[in-house]
Amino acid sequence: MEQSKINTKEYFVIDLTHIIKTLIQRAWLIIIASFIGAAIGFSIAAFAIAPTYSSSIMLYVNNSSFTVGDIGFSISSSEISAAQSLVKTYTVLLKNRTTLEEIIKTTGVDYEWKELYNMIEAAPVNETEIMGVTVTCEDPYEAEKIANGIARILPRRISEVVEGSSMEVVDSAIAVKEKVAPSITGFTAIGFVLGALLSCLFVVVLALIDNTVHDEEYILNTYNYPILAKIPDLLETPTKRYGYYQRYYYKKK
Repeated sequence: MEQSKINTKEYFVIDLTHIIKTLIQRAWLIIIASFIGAAIGFSIAAFAIAPTYSSSIMLYVNNSSFTVGDIGFSISSSEISAAQSLVKTYTVLLKNRTTLEEIIKTTGVDYEWKELYNMIEAAPVNETEIMGVTVTCEDPYEAEKIANGIARILPRRISEVVEGSSMEVVDSAIAVKEKVAPSITGFTAIGFVLGALLSCLFVVVLALIDNTVHDEEYILNTYNYPILAKIPDLLETPTKRYGYYQRYYYKKK
């Protein structure tokens, strides 16, 4: 007896046809949930998240020979990797505590140096010797002030640390009033997709836990039993299909 129980396996059959029919029948629910999700995403982007603005500067990195400590470097302008290496070095000097604290003191902004660290991004422009620095914060004029402060302080800071190096300002910062984040369109689209996915998942779960016998196809596909009889729907319009009983029901009604 115990051996037969061990060898007995239970199978759970998923009727894909039933799931698809349920999704089609509940399409109205999926559509409503999608629009609700889109409305929530729009509301979050428009009202719950503070907009941020960016301001950028461009600096020319002089790639002549220079020394750091006792190590000398000779860099050719034909080497693209050399400019990238210089930008990485200068980015470290830009985002270190001493430089950031000097920028805060010079510009008079009310940030800790760690906060300012997360607001600054630096990268080479199109793999050239031009270094782009972008400052992002909640005030476009404050972003402009910090970026121009970097343009004043960073070249001097680099010349003090890296012997024989120099940096020139190519383009100064201006206040850009067009926000960079959050994207209302992006949040709305994400909310729409999430609403659709969650509602579809909800409908599928309902279909899986629904063990109601809906029609003869359900019995044939789920159980290995023949159908011996079918009870007609007496509430339908009388036709010749069901004969006397249906007509009798309607007459009596």
